[in-house]
Amino acid sequence: MKRIPLLFLNVVIIATCGLIYELLAATVSSYVLGDSVTQFSLIIGIYLFAMGVGSWLSGFLEKDLATKFVDIELAVALIGGFSAPLLFLTFANVSYFAVILYSMVFIIGALVGLEIPLLMRILKDELDFKDLVSRVLALDYVGALVAALLFPIFLVPKLGLNRTSLLFGMLNAVVGLWGTWLLEPLIRRRLTVLRVKGFVVLVLLGIGFIKADSLTTMAEDALFPDQIVYAKSSPYQRIVVTRGKLGHSLFLNGNLQFNSFDEYRYHEALVHPAFAAFEGEPRRVLVLGGGDGLAVREILKYPSVESITLVDLDPLMTGLSKELPALAELNRNAMEDPRVSVINADAFVWLDDAKSPPFDIAIVDFPDPNNFALGKLYSTRFYKLLRERLQPEAAVVIQCTSPLYARKSFWSIIKTLEASGFTVKPFQTTVPSFGVWGYALAKMQPFERPTVPRTGVEFQFLTETSFASLFDFPADMAMPSEEIEINRLDNQALVRYYEVEWRRFE
Repeated sequence: MKRIPLLFLNVVIIATCGLIYELLAATVSSYVLGDSVTQFSLIIGIYLFAMGVGSWLSGFLEKDLATKFVDIELAVALIGGFSAPLLFLTFANVSYFAVILYSMVFIIGALVGLEIPLLMRILKDELDFKDLVSRVLALDYVGALVAALLFPIFLVPKLGLNRTSLLFGMLNAVVGLWGTWLLEPLIRRRLTVLRVKGFVVLVLLGIGFIKADSLTTMAEDALFPDQIVYAKSSPYQRIVVTRGKLGHSLFLNGNLQFNSFDEYRYHEALVHPAFAAFEGEPRRVLVLGGGDGLAVREILKYPSVESITLVDLDPLMTGLSKELPALAELNRNAMEDPRVSVINADAFVWLDDAKSPPFDIAIVDFPDPNNFALGKLYSTRFYKLLRERLQPEAAVVIQCTSPLYARKSFWSIIKTLEASGFTVKPFQTTVPSFGVWGYALAKMQPFERPTVPRTGVEFQFLTETSFASLFDFPADMAMPSEEIEINRLDNQALVRYYEVEWRRFE
């Protein structure tokens, strides 16, 4: 029969939509809650369990299977389609976001779990059971592969999470509406009602798709107190820039990266101690992270620097200066300097593969280790790879989160550097937007901590007095007496410390 191939096409669409909803929920939760490994694991586990519950529940449906199949498609379309916008809005406005998130994942999973068993039962009288099972399951996995490829490569970068969610809701609605014609001989009643419901759901999702930007703005307006002047999603993160009374602020996945009011304090402390500790004239500088160009701005103050290699995963981040004149003004067009080479790559992979000559200075400016993907960039393996890219006298500075708010996290990074063969001089300063912030100055040989910054460089914050005070640690930020674990790839102790310590302030 002609309708059989069309119903098999429905299987592919259903399977694609199902996995997209799962990926959307996991991505939204990792964006707003952090700890991507935990969030993806929880979402996948709950979703698969719910699909099992849905499959089991399908055994209780006896009559009007075609009608129930269409009803379920429209329910999946409505809940799955609006899932991403609803999750963003609820995160911004309620304190029990996790309950809503996991409940929504369970409901969508259960509805998706009902789809395939019902469709197989509808088709069982028209195909041999062996052929039916093999084809439906094979197409189900094909749909999953399509979703897994489309989601990171096309959907998130081009459409964003809200439009992706609404688009696949519309696909589910089309399958439901289309089903009222494909399965018309099996639908004994309510045919007109089903079609009207299908059109209404499709129209609602279509309106949502057209107004997706407004939905995103509503959610982000509730999250950020200042006016949003830039907001885009990359395959790696959500980038938002706001403008308020104190200037511009950059947020990655909702976490503040800098405020233009006081960012010079952070970046002067990040860059200049490494130059003060390096003996000789530094010529080759490596920057890992720091795609905003503000650390590069500080490095370019040294005329001896001949080349700066900046390695940052996200091309949207390293290209932000071109889209946002305020950032280009703040970093003094540093990213356009001919001495700067930008490489968009995972720093861990790049360090492992790089064949470049050794660097004199390295500035490591990654976001805080709030998930395992970032935690690997603070591990013994990463620091040993970094050593191999440095000349023996090289100096390194690494941002290490706050030694006041996350004391164990800070000292875990220091101990990890020492375990990787570095001699480390920890230091700290106050950045009003962040609070007290910590860094590590490291070299591969024993060295005395620098007492003054290099002369001939313009500073807004550092003086001889303030520079020397960077290395003073009050008692409440000193190394704890209890044992602090070293962060390794196989234990990710740092992420656990970070999660516990920063969660106290949420």
